[in-house]
This record gives sequence, structure tokens and C-alpha cells, in this order.
Amino acid sequence: MFRKVLIANRGEIAVRVMRTLREMGIASVAVYSDADRASLHVRMADEAAHVGPAASSESYLRIDRIIDAARKHGAEAIHPGYGFLSENAEFAAACQSAGLTFIGPSAQSIRSMGSKTAARKIAVAAGAPVAPGTDRGVSFEEARDFARTHGYPVLLKAVAGGGGKGMRRVDREADLEAAHRNASSEAASAFGNPEMYVEKLIERPRHIEIQVLGDQSGNMVHLGERECSVQRRHQKVIEECPSPLLAHDPDLRNAMGEAAIKAARAAGYYNAGTVEFLVDAHRRFYFLEMNTRLQVEHPVTELVTGLDLVRLQIEIAAGAALPFTQQDVSLRGWAIECRIYAEDPAQNFLPFPGKIVRLAEPAGPGVRLDSGVYEGWTVPMDYDPLLAKLAVWAPTRAHATARAVRALSEYHVGGIRCNIGFFRRILEDAEFRAGNLHTGFIEEFFERSKILESAAPPEVEAVAALAAAFHAAAQNSGAEPRPAGRSEWLAAGRDELLR
Repeated sequence: MFRKVLIANRGEIAVRVMRTLREMGIASVAVYSDADRASLHVRMADEAAHVGPAASSESYLRIDRIIDAARKHGAEAIHPGYGFLSENAEFAAACQSAGLTFIGPSAQSIRSMGSKTAARKIAVAAGAPVAPGTDRGVSFEEARDFARTHGYPVLLKAVAGGGGKGMRRVDREADLEAAHRNASSEAASAFGNPEMYVEKLIERPRHIEIQVLGDQSGNMVHLGERECSVQRRHQKVIEECPSPLLAHDPDLRNAMGEAAIKAARAAGYYNAGTVEFLVDAHRRFYFLEMNTRLQVEHPVTELVTGLDLVRLQIEIAAGAALPFTQQDVSLRGWAIECRIYAEDPAQNFLPFPGKIVRLAEPAGPGVRLDSGVYEGWTVPMDYDPLLAKLAVWAPTRAHATARAVRALSEYHVGGIRCNIGFFRRILEDAEFRAGNLHTGFIEEFFERSKILESAAPPEVEAVAALAAAFHAAAQNSGAEPRPAGRSEWLAAGRDELLR
């Protein structure tokens, strides 16, 4: 087993990996940029290495600096977390060339699945169903010909894409050329590759992913599914395990699990990975992509299976065999995760960096908080504004939903705006509680509730005056007041304005 591991990441995922390393008796090395000198992951690490200025292109994405830090500190392996270099085949290959173990799949598997079109080919060869689409990047004219053949709406997607970048829905031919041009430009900026491919759009699909895990001897299992349909701007914000759709349909779960394993095997995959599918209204599922890394939402799988995925990643990277078979995997209870972002849902989820002047975190039965922040820390504007992941477990979905609402009511972040109040409203929504989920859920939620419309100026002034009054009262009394009617303001989704 390794004696020392470098975590090539930051924030809550770096902290998450460090905790497992500590349990395993393995020393940790953090890396940090100028913007992260005082970050929690730096404070918690056994050792830390500065890798450059705030810009990720000059720090967290610099393969040479990460490798140099690992060598300098005597690390034997590197855990990439997610984001940054986690799905970079060149980085995995550079680790191997430097005599370091990459805690993840092989560079070849990352390369095979990193291209969305190449991944489609692998999935088709493995017998996994895919939505109608092209198997290579296409010009505007080729995309137009595809749309004329298969009909609108279609979805333009970046060949090297992810996280919703370089993606455009197109409903009519008049919009296609501009959408192709703009998505291609966005893809070139985000991924260094402007190529676009096109798929027939599946209307109102559910986004369901299968967690797979394999060792280097060819043993592979799946650990059930995660429902990831609640998304904003094509990025997941609420995830749960199991899926409300599959919980009572073991045949569909088994079919999706088998398809995921076939696709992963076809790519020669080992370590932890996720195969993502879209499911239509007729319960037909289609391969979407494979994420060749640990997922942000991995805690819900851990809570329901009782497994530590990071520990298993490390053991597999060290050469261990899977300690269980598919028959040993069981799902117990229900878990829900909310991604806590420094962002303003009322302003189209605009990032909201700044200093955290007050922090009260939830606890209690069945509550897990993977956090990367502390009171007094300033959230930088240079990176994704994810602060923490709040995950809860309970015996049933209804109980888990109620527990998540309770935990969110205990969660307060002062000084910046975040999406805690927004999540409470989502979890209390009748459609969510009924499990009627799809990738356009949030947009429809906005239409139903209207809670995030811009406030009229008199209302803004009234809220500001109320906040000032209670702030003054708190200073005079030495205690923080609980204003009458606060629950009504929370219900309106504006609790941030009161703090």
C-alpha cells in the first residue's frame, strides 16, 4: 500500500480524499494556487505544495507542476478527484512515465471514453443502445442534413465536452447555424477542441447513471444507479440513490447495469467510473457518456451501499482485487444529495464569491456534509463555486426528503448568497416528492412556483430595512434574533437577504 498520496485537486473533494487517506494511515499532500493558500484542504493536509497563480491553467491544470510536486514530496501515487486533470489521458500517462500511480483508469481508457463520439462507437460495439446521432464531429451543413433526416429538436454537443459546455438545443433550422457556431466557440474555449456532433433530442428524459467498479484483473461490478435529473444549465444539482424510476423496476435496473458493464469492459476499464444514460417516457434507455473518474455525487452510493469508493479506488490502484462480487452488492434505504453552491438562483444561478462571515452546518441522524469551507474564508471567483455536498440517508425516500429539508433548515451561510433556500423549495415541491423528474425539472419548477421572479424595488427596500434592523438588534443584545415571519421569507426563497 502507498505511504503517501498527492491529491491533484482542491476544495471539498480534496478534503474528502484526505479523510480516507488518514483512515488508511496514508500521508496526504495537497496542492494549492495563490487563491487557495488559506483553503481548508491545505490546512487539513499533512503536507502542501504551491503550484502557481490563481488561474487554473497556471496551477491545477499544469501537469508538469503537479508531477514535480509529487516527486518533491515523495508521493507514490496521485488521486485526481474530479474536474481539472481527472479525465486527462495525458496526465494519467505522465504519472505512469514519472513512476507514479494514477488512482484511476488507464490513460487508454480515459482517451477512449473522453471523446464523446469515440465513446458512442464503443457503446454501440458493446451492444448498449444509443440515441440517433453522428459518430464524429460535423460541420453546420452536416448537422443540418442530420436534422432534416431525423427531425427537430436536435442537440449539438462538444466532442470533447462535459458539464453542459458546448451544448445547444436547436428547435428549428433557422437557429442551427448560429447555435453550431456559438457552441463550437464555447467548446474550443473550454476544451481546446471546437468539434461538434449532433444527436436527436430526447424530450423530457431522465438522467440516470450507473456506478461501475473494476479491478486490474478484469473483475467488474455495478453499484446500482443514481438519479441525476434535477439539473441547472445541464449540470446536476440534486442526486439520489436509488432512482424513483428504477426502485420498483429491478428488470430495468439489471438491464442498465449490464449495459454499463459491457461498455466499460469494451474500453478495458478498471477503477471507479460512471456510465450515464438518458431514459425516455417509455422507459427506453440510451447511452450518453462515460465519466472516467469519481463523481461529485458518489456519497449517495456510499450511503446506500455502505462502501467507501475512495478507499476502493486506492486499493484497486495498488493492485488489490475487488473484495466482493455482484451478488454481494445490495442497496439499503435511500440517499439524497444537494450540491451547495455560492450562487444566486434568483439571478440565473450567477456565481457569488465573497467572504463567509457566518457558517452553521447541519448535523444529526443520517446527515453527511462533505465541505471544503470554513467561517472567515473567502470563496474565490477563480473556480467552480461548489462549497459543499449535503447528503442524507433514511430508510425511505419520503423520510430522506424530510431529513434533507430538516438539514437544510439548519444550514446557514452568511456573507454570500447560496442555493440552500432554493433546495428547500425544490424538496417541498409536490412533483419532486412524487418522483416526477426529468432534465427540464428546474425550468418547469420556476414556471410553477414563480418564487424567483425579480422583486419589486419597494420589496427589496423593505427586506433590506428588516435585515438592517435585526442586525442592529443582534449587536445590541449579543444574540442573533429569529425574526417573526422568517419562514415566510424562506418560502419565498430569499433567506440570504435576511442575513
